[in-house]
Amino acid sequence: MNPQDILRYVDSLHREKNIDTELVFSAIEAALQTAAKRQYGEDADIQVQLNRENGRIAATLDGEQLGDDQIGRIGAQTAKQVIIQKVREAERDSLMAEYREQIGDTVAGIIGRADGGVATVNLGNVEAILPRSEQIPGETLHAGERVRAVVFEVKATGNRVRVVLSRTRPQLVQRLFEQEIPELSEGVIAINSISREPGYRSKVAVSSEDSQVDPIAVCVGYRGSRIKAVREELAGEHIDVVRYSEDPEVLIPNALQPAEVEQVLLCDMIGRAIVLVQEDQLSLAIGRRGQNVRLASKLCGWDIEIMTGGELEEQIERAVEAFSQLEGMTPEISQVLVEQGYLSYDDLSVIEPDAFMEMSGLTEEQVDLIVNTAEEKAEEAEEAAAQERQARRERERLHKEAEAAGVVEPETPAEPQATAEPEAAAEPEAVAEPEAVAEPEAVAEPEAVAADAGGGEGSEAAADEGGSPAEGGADSEGSEASEVKSQQDG
Repeated sequence: MNPQDILRYVDSLHREKNIDTELVFSAIEAALQTAAKRQYGEDADIQVQLNRENGRIAATLDGEQLGDDQIGRIGAQTAKQVIIQKVREAERDSLMAEYREQIGDTVAGIIGRADGGVATVNLGNVEAILPRSEQIPGETLHAGERVRAVVFEVKATGNRVRVVLSRTRPQLVQRLFEQEIPELSEGVIAINSISREPGYRSKVAVSSEDSQVDPIAVCVGYRGSRIKAVREELAGEHIDVVRYSEDPEVLIPNALQPAEVEQVLLCDMIGRAIVLVQEDQLSLAIGRRGQNVRLASKLCGWDIEIMTGGELEEQIERAVEAFSQLEGMTPEISQVLVEQGYLSYDDLSVIEPDAFMEMSGLTEEQVDLIVNTAEEKAEEAEEAAAQERQARRERERLHKEAEAAGVVEPETPAEPQATAEPEAAAEPEAVAEPEAVAEPEAVAEPEAVAADAGGGEGSEAAADEGGSPAEGGADSEGSEASEVKSQQDG
């Protein structure tokens, strides 16, 4: 082997593949040693040294120096294969080290293939994958587009590196904030917590060390320019920026915005926060399909339960009554448990026995009996709830099948008194007033029903009940008038 070629080869690998030169020199030495053992025998004591300065090879066989001609006879093809293998392993290890340091950081690449499932992203020195499960719901990726994601996982598969990206992790929101808001990197403001439901909404809690700086205004930017840039990168995902506080009684109402909170009751033993709101704020605090309270719970680290004051009183009464029925429990102990946030058998089944003994003064045997009984009651309640859910799903299925089959519920028959009122025929002046028959408004104005804000079946039923008697009465009066006239003519 030409020493200068070896040096050029090592330098090329170092610059192009970012492989440490010492790793390449060691790989070449190991390859030559393996090839020499195949030629001289596996038991032969062969040492190979490669000079890092001039590229010359020195080898010894059982302590005796080998000449250049003997070294040259070492299987070149075998050495080449081993060198290639070692270099690939070194390249893989280098990429592994590089991308493992970037786990949780943002990378940008070009989408190579996107077939509706797994997308490949070219990062330059490696082709990463973006699984469907790590893509934002509702997002459509196209080949050739530039995309930003966080490095989620890095692992070796043979001689290749498998880099998995993600666009659903909360870290992506934080990294995008850091790119758009220089005050974060400067330390003026800080992101304390993030909760996210990808594609729908994220909540970001921020704080500032400087009381003169409003962290929310800094994140939003002038006319919302900064937050808009982050939303565009997240496929239009809504982002709520709230003010962080160490006090949960302050942080939780901030996290539940825009709902207005009346009071926060903290149950430290079970990590629950009972939030009281007015009746008109209940749906706003819970959010669509519970999204607002779920995100707030993740953001604050508390199990948040939303209810009104009346609902809380009802739950307390039910819990005290139910706990008092357990063997060994007294109303006083039940009241203490309720004050600590234990409002159901399920809560009581997971209580710490030591804490329960301390607050109640009961023995270990009594506490174990109560906890076991509560666990059985909780399982029974869970089974009953599961049966109820199954029955409800069965009812919904039958209803859908009935709708698909075109089965319509029979309409309520018209009331007979609508045309049977004798008063309309008994009054002679009804015959003399033609406008009683000629007024078409009662029947001819369907838009009066369609435009009713109350709408629905109730409005239509009311229109039918209001129109039918008038129409029937008019026909009855017309018939009576014709009969009287014919008698007079006769």
